[in-house]
Amino acid sequence: MDILKSLGHPEEIFNLFKFKMGGCSTVMPKLDYESMSESLRTCYLYLNQTSRSFAAVIQALDGELRHAVCIFYLVLRALDTVEDDMSIPLDKKVPMLNDFHTYLYQDEWCFTESQEKDRQVLEDFPTISLEFRNLAQEYRDVISDICHRMGVGMAEFLEKKVGSMKEWDLYCHFVAGLVGIGLSQLFSASKLEDPEVGRDTELANSMGLFLQKTNIIRDYLEDTQEGRAFWPQEAWSQFAGRLEDLAQPEKLESALSCLNLLVTDALRHVPDVIAYLSRLRNQSVFNFCAIPQVMAIATLSTCYNNPMVFQGVVKIRKGQAVTLMMEATNMRAVQTIIGQYSQEILQKVSLTDPSRDKTLHILALIQEKSALSQSSLPSRTHHLSPMYLSAAMLLAALSWQYLSTTAAQAQGFGENIVTKLN
Repeated sequence: MDILKSLGHPEEIFNLFKFKMGGCSTVMPKLDYESMSESLRTCYLYLNQTSRSFAAVIQALDGELRHAVCIFYLVLRALDTVEDDMSIPLDKKVPMLNDFHTYLYQDEWCFTESQEKDRQVLEDFPTISLEFRNLAQEYRDVISDICHRMGVGMAEFLEKKVGSMKEWDLYCHFVAGLVGIGLSQLFSASKLEDPEVGRDTELANSMGLFLQKTNIIRDYLEDTQEGRAFWPQEAWSQFAGRLEDLAQPEKLESALSCLNLLVTDALRHVPDVIAYLSRLRNQSVFNFCAIPQVMAIATLSTCYNNPMVFQGVVKIRKGQAVTLMMEATNMRAVQTIIGQYSQEILQKVSLTDPSRDKTLHILALIQEKSALSQSSLPSRTHHLSPMYLSAAMLLAALSWQYLSTTAAQAQGFGENIVTKLN
């Protein structure tokens, strides 16, 4: 049982109960669907069908921003569905990607030939585009611009592998950095955040890159098994002749060196993440942005120097995901979480790792930016008495049925919010 993994972390078991008993409403309040138009309700239906996790966190946003972000997500989901669909020939797909932003203003445009699981967002695109056109002009301008730039970027990488580290940054910019930029501009357009949040595209880009790189790193095995290659050749070619060779047992030492190099590269975005989050003033926007970021650094800590990246699925604990969701609601808490996980990574850095010096440097910078000294960090280790352990095991056994649905929801939320759009 997955909940047993939290037995050494009593705060996680407590937070699972707290989440089930109403704490979930703090980050995922219910939405009043009855007051919506039929087309808008349909859009939220599609949102729930394509991503329960995003539906949950989007509905927590304040005011009209909620609907703008919902439509933004669905437009990009439709664009991504075109890009993912291998049944669409390139001579048809490339023009579709380049021109997709124009379909937002075509009342009847739809695409009924997709074989992808999310094809309903293409088949009923007129409903989505209708609600797009119902948004205020400032929201439409942002969504159309980001859709255009992302479509062009996706088309560029259709027949192009990620080679250099700079190309890795560029690919992640197109599929995730632009999302961060677009969201930031929507936050500012809503007046819930200062104009500077939308203007500083460098920080917003880093927010997206950190999430995207984390997901790419974590999903090495799944991607390579399905013939996808997102790890940059400049990195893996230092350690293997082919990317898939890193999964061979005899290549483990080289594989871990490559893994740690990429984790270190992803960590360099964390100071920007801290700077970005520190600017946010609206609580709903802060929760929306902070929760994925703390999930990501927890995931990177789990991945760092972990052979399981090359052997199976690497996930954070379900209780861990719920705890992060419950705690990451203010800047001080986020700084503490980032400091804790950067300390965990620090303790795993090998004396012989080729990236050791770079890793130590960025971890020191993160500690400095998170404004936490090592001595002030609360320990994540709990020494349990036999009595507590027995009671906890009994509690877990008795409550497993009660908590399983909630835990699965929270885990899905944690995983999906660091999911790549491609």
